[in-house]
Amino acid sequence: MQRYANPFTPTFGIVPPFMAGRTYVIEDILNALDEGPGDPNLATIFIGARGTGKTALLSYLANEATRHGWISVNVVAGPGMLEDMYQQTKIAAREFIETSESPKLKGITIAQLFGIEWEAAPREELNWRSRMSELIAGLEKYGIGLLFTIDEVSASLDEMVSFASTYQLFVREGKRVGLLMAGLPHQVSMLLRSESISFLRRCVQHRLSGVSDAEIASALKLTIESGGRTASPEAIDGMLHAIGGFPFMMQLVGYRSWGLNPAAREITFEDVERGVTLAQQDLDARVLDPTYYELSRGDIRFLDAMLEDDGVSDLADIAERMGVTSNYASKYRARLVEQGIVGTRGRGRVAFDMPHFREYLLEKKQE
Repeated sequence: MQRYANPFTPTFGIVPPFMAGRTYVIEDILNALDEGPGDPNLATIFIGARGTGKTALLSYLANEATRHGWISVNVVAGPGMLEDMYQQTKIAAREFIETSESPKLKGITIAQLFGIEWEAAPREELNWRSRMSELIAGLEKYGIGLLFTIDEVSASLDEMVSFASTYQLFVREGKRVGLLMAGLPHQVSMLLRSESISFLRRCVQHRLSGVSDAEIASALKLTIESGGRTASPEAIDGMLHAIGGFPFMMQLVGYRSWGLNPAAREITFEDVERGVTLAQQDLDARVLDPTYYELSRGDIRFLDAMLEDDGVSDLADIAERMGVTSNYASKYRARLVEQGIVGTRGRGRVAFDMPHFREYLLEKKQE
């Protein structure tokens, strides 16, 4: 009996076969790669809670950059990040590079149009900026840009601050470089408050939240059809209701629903019902639990006070339920907004922004 290979990818950072939503963001970045230096979208930060698709979006754009004449260097913010960037710059064209201690550019090839060769030169003690400048200058001779992507940005990492300061100089010197970053809201907020790299505040910022049901439905159908199967209209509706616009939940629900009867031609509503239960358990363990356990007691008290409202909550009501002043409650509101868990809905009003988190908290209260 034939088993259909599962096309869903519920793994952080893996580019799904069909991206749900984010069309306008992708278009802005790809247009910027074509325009080159001067386009503001060449310095962009993606901000969002866990599961909103930040890493997958970075990976997708890094892959697409090659089609637009750029080499991409992709790292996660952490110790050794700068040296990794330098090494990855050469590895990105490893088919054409001869390893040497201090390479000198002879020629370049990318996407079967250009070629890169290096010849040995006398060893010189150069700092990171100088070594990167040499590589960038060599690439620029052939119109090739260098795109840096940094995931999980952290304001507490010294190398992150060093990179940002040097990158600003690359931009001022007119180098053909681009920078895409992604991080949790509170980490990005801390980074942007750093006085030593204040130029990052001028980066284009995209806050990634939920995706519309229409875009989710389209991506679901295309993904299912790409794997050779179909889904009943009731099954698609059941998936949409459970997904709630959450990109990572779409992959979880699709993956679990597909895997229950992988030899069947059609995914049924019964498959989806069982798949949703399994997907919710996955979401709790991989996204919601880690988010919850990072919260302070005050954060949880604030969120618990919001649960008494069906949708939007007034800050004054929350403060009264907490037994504190509105000014005191507003401190927790600011923290939770930074983390992407709640969002403002006008003056003095808030609501849950992180999909599924309200329902998660309601279950916690019943435990």
